[in-house]
Amino acid sequence: MGTGTGMWAINIGDQYSSANILGVDLSPIQPIWVPPNVKFIVDDVESPWLYSKNHFDYIHSWHMVMAIRDWPRLMRRALEHLKPGGWMETQEIHHRSSCHDGSMPLDHPVAQYWGLVSDGLASLGVNSDATLLLADMMRDAGFINVTTRIFHVPIGRWPKNKVLKMAGLYWRAILLDGAQPIALGPLTSGLKWSREQLEMRLVEVRKAYMHEWVHSHMPLYIIYGQKPEEGMGMGTGMAGYE
Repeated sequence: MGTGTGMWAINIGDQYSSANILGVDLSPIQPIWVPPNVKFIVDDVESPWLYSKNHFDYIHSWHMVMAIRDWPRLMRRALEHLKPGGWMETQEIHHRSSCHDGSMPLDHPVAQYWGLVSDGLASLGVNSDATLLLADMMRDAGFINVTTRIFHVPIGRWPKNKVLKMAGLYWRAILLDGAQPIALGPLTSGLKWSREQLEMRLVEVRKAYMHEWVHSHMPLYIIYGQKPEEGMGMGTGMAGYE
C-alpha cells in the first residue's frame, strides 16, 4: 500500500521470485518494465478491496499517515484480507521535529512548519499524529504479536556517527525537496493560505533546515502484527515494543 515509485515492490519481487507482489497507489508513477511476479494497480486503499478475504500472506504500507483518514477501518480490512497467520507491517515517520538537547526552540521555523502542516491536515480530516496510535489500532483490529520498533532519523549532518550523518544528509534533502508538496494541500486547502503566503513561509523554512546548531530528528516507527491462526481468539497473544 502506498507503493509510490514501486522500488520496494520490485526489490521484493526480485528477492522472492516465487511470490506474487501487488503494489497499490493513487498515482501511476511506477515503471513499465518490472519482474514478471510484480503487478501495479491504481486504486484507493480506503475504498472496498477487490480481492477476496484471506487472500494475502503479507501486507506492507509506508509513508501513508498523511493520506489515510480512517486507520481503524483500514486495519480491519487488512486483517480480513490476510490469510490466518499472515502479517501486516507499517513504516511511518512521525512528522514532528524532535530534539534531545533543547537546541530546537518551539518557535523555530521548522517546528512551526510541521505544526502548520498538522493543523492543515486536521482540518482535512487527517490525523498526522496517527503514527503514535497505529500499534494500538492494530491490536484493536484483532492483530496479535504486535511489535513496535523506533529508529530516530537525524535531520542534517550533526551526528558524529558517519552512517547517521549520511542518513541525516539524505533525509534533509528529502525534506527540502518535499517542503512545498507536503505543505501545499494542508496550508492552501486546509488553512486557506494563498500560494504566495506559502512560498514566502517556505523561504524561511528552507533556510532553517540548514541550521547546523539544531540537533533535530524524526522518529521512524516500524510496527507489525499477525493475524491469528484459525481457532485462536482475536486480539489475544503477545505484544512487543522495541
